[in-house]
Amino acid sequence: MDFNLTEVQQDFMNLARDFGEKRLAPTIMERDHQGIYDDALIAELLSLGITGAYFEEKYGGAGDDGGDVLSYILAVEELAKYDAGVSITLSATVSLCANPIWQFGTEEQKEKFLVPLVEGTKLGAFGLTEPNAGTDASGQQTVAVKNDDGTYTLNGSKIFITNGGHADIYIVFAMTDKSKGNHGITAFILEDGMPGFTYGKKEDKMGIHTSVTMELVFQDVKVPAENMLGEEGKGFKIAMMTLDGGRIGVGAQALGIAEAALADAVEYSKQRVQFGKPLCKFQSVSFKLADMKMQIEAARNLVYKAACLKQEGKPFTVEAAIAKRVASDVAMRVSTEAVQIFGGYGYSEEYPAARHMRDAKITQIYEGTNEVQLMVTAGALLR
Repeated sequence: MDFNLTEVQQDFMNLARDFGEKRLAPTIMERDHQGIYDDALIAELLSLGITGAYFEEKYGGAGDDGGDVLSYILAVEELAKYDAGVSITLSATVSLCANPIWQFGTEEQKEKFLVPLVEGTKLGAFGLTEPNAGTDASGQQTVAVKNDDGTYTLNGSKIFITNGGHADIYIVFAMTDKSKGNHGITAFILEDGMPGFTYGKKEDKMGIHTSVTMELVFQDVKVPAENMLGEEGKGFKIAMMTLDGGRIGVGAQALGIAEAALADAVEYSKQRVQFGKPLCKFQSVSFKLADMKMQIEAARNLVYKAACLKQEGKPFTVEAAIAKRVASDVAMRVSTEAVQIFGGYGYSEEYPAARHMRDAKITQIYEGTNEVQLMVTAGALLR
């Protein structure tokens, strides 16, 4: 595969980098320490056009002559270098909300819900995880009962929802026929402000403090029939296909975190003097940095390959699982090594190394734990 970036791909990457340098970097320490989700900052990010990188022009996207999946992935990677929480806020909107509407929605749904997401005027979220349905997504307890007038009444809750309480549009999964197991799950499009749709607990997380993670609560929420996404009973398939794409985004986020951790470690190793010379002059440190770089470059190829396969319309489920698993493990290893290079300062929240390590951990967990990625890969290998 040719990973020489096109001019357009370079433009998307530079756009995200410029935003990161000018708007995210100056305040990241304060926002991370105080757990600040900045609505104005997110609105500014959404207005840049990154959300439309690979959608058609008729839906407000860049169009056939514009960007592609790799353009979007490059932007997520760049943003994650400066603020992993903001990068996942974008990724949840594009990969987990806009993308399934684009893939499975009717033209009416695309006009009503996809266009504002792509144009960046609305924020999106994805509601699948429940207290008793995490890795086992088929164990949904949220139910949707069909009424005589064709509407559905939704009851239940979702937890750990990125952008919860701030998003305008939600993809929510509910059981419409418990007797059919995962074939009884249906996807719906909900909007903020629907009667009975409220928000519960806001999570106090280890990392990605600048994103918001919240519980969704549904009490007799009336959902119009036209808000059903895809066919009844096809929700599990929609969820799994959506997560395939989301894993590429998480891989890109992990790459960005790892790259930032390495850059900080390299700079610190040049400045920190021990035993009369900079740390980088010790072979044990320089080799550690070299190994960190090698791991990042190996992960990069896997993430970019998965993005290219998705863009080309080729199967990418296994490649996305591999990319997500490898990139997130690399992010965790690299950020941990960075803390080690910083020594005592790495354990201090006054330096960025600790933040990178905290942020890296979540990439091994969401969009399917890394154990799930092994299951996906093994299943394909042994089919």
